[in-house]
Amino acid sequence: MNSLATAIRNQSARTLTSRVASTTTCVRPTAAIRHYATVRKEHTSTSRTINFVLGTGLLVGGVVGLSYAFDSRASIHKYAIIPLIHWTMDAETAHKVAIKCLKMGLSPWDTQEDDASLEVKLWNKTFSNPLGMAAGFDKHAEAIDGLFDLGFGYVEIGSVTPEPQPGNPQPRMFRLPEDKCVINRYGFNSEGHKAVEARLRQRIKRFLYKHAREDKDQTQDKLKQSPAESLVDQLSTNRSLRDDRILAVNLGKNKASTPESVDDYVIGVERLGPYADVLVVNVSSPNTPGLRSLQRKGMLEDLLRQVIQARDRLQSSYKPPLLVKIAPDLSDEELEDVSEAALATKVDGIIISNTTISRPKSLLNKDNVKEVGGLSGPIVKPLALRALRAVYKHTEGKIPLVGCGGISTGQDALDFARAGASMVQLYSSMAYEGPGIAREVKDGIVKGLNGRKWMDIVGEEHRK
Repeated sequence: MNSLATAIRNQSARTLTSRVASTTTCVRPTAAIRHYATVRKEHTSTSRTINFVLGTGLLVGGVVGLSYAFDSRASIHKYAIIPLIHWTMDAETAHKVAIKCLKMGLSPWDTQEDDASLEVKLWNKTFSNPLGMAAGFDKHAEAIDGLFDLGFGYVEIGSVTPEPQPGNPQPRMFRLPEDKCVINRYGFNSEGHKAVEARLRQRIKRFLYKHAREDKDQTQDKLKQSPAESLVDQLSTNRSLRDDRILAVNLGKNKASTPESVDDYVIGVERLGPYADVLVVNVSSPNTPGLRSLQRKGMLEDLLRQVIQARDRLQSSYKPPLLVKIAPDLSDEELEDVSEAALATKVDGIIISNTTISRPKSLLNKDNVKEVGGLSGPIVKPLALRALRAVYKHTEGKIPLVGCGGISTGQDALDFARAGASMVQLYSSMAYEGPGIAREVKDGIVKGLNGRKWMDIVGEEHRK
């Protein structure tokens, strides 16, 4: 019995000890859980703070990065994107990609205001700056606003031919990277008057609809029924749709037209004249057979008289100034003939110059230089300046001149101004320097003016 009782007592003691231990074990995890929860709460709070800081940093960084990338002055365009484009694309493909980016609003823009010293007053218009985009870049009026956003004060679309034509077979555009030049033989590839007119008309309609003060539906109905002349006469600003910028339309002729015919230009004035702040007659492309023969005195004078008469017959209240674009390869005698024809017809201006068919021996590239076509780039500058000086002298500064050919710096633009150019244009330099070229040239001009005004130095070297 005693041993049985002892066994029962021992079993009871073990059971009690086990319960106490069990209770103790339950108590310890509860404290651990409380501690873990506290630590987790602190960790979660810290994580949220870190995530917030990282998220904000990424957002701010993204905004700053986008602002940088869409600023035309950003060096990434000149030193990264342009070399990548040249490495991966041929010249014509790159040209098409650039137009699409500008058209879709995916291109950078000039974020700076133009200095007051750059202002130009010409043809009863005021330009915020004297720098233009030459014809040949936006041939089909697809990227007008994108080009204005890059900072150009003057955008010239075209050349536009009456009927669509494909131009010359590809390849037809070639880089000369060692010389920063381009040879092209596009051959007036054009979508034709109807396609370009439709784009210009639609652009004006969107502007008028956006700024309409009356009922939008009534405005839309009126715009649908408005002929070209009455449509553009509703504008309270330039055809460029910007108060201080100018839109020019460059007119060409179809390859199928007879060389001596001027009908294509007259048709161009009638169809596209109402949509232009300035009209340009292109008689200097080297890629259309027989076109340059129109620069001869008798033929040029007849051409200018007929297109001026067509301009004067336009029903719109505004009659755009009419300019003629000539080649840099003309002899001194031919330049004098052009000057006399311009004075006789009272044309509103002369663009000097188009591309050259010459191949100066100083060119470094030995491969693409053999290609047929018009050569553009820095190598053309002395040729264009020679022609510009001669025409300014022959016209005695009575006709506004637009300098074009080899302009890639502010100093280049100043050289043209002192030689007699009221405005200047570029094209090829953007293919090598990137979309920031407009701002770069304008800043260079302001620096070179040294406190003076652009208009004060036009023709300065002749006065001296």
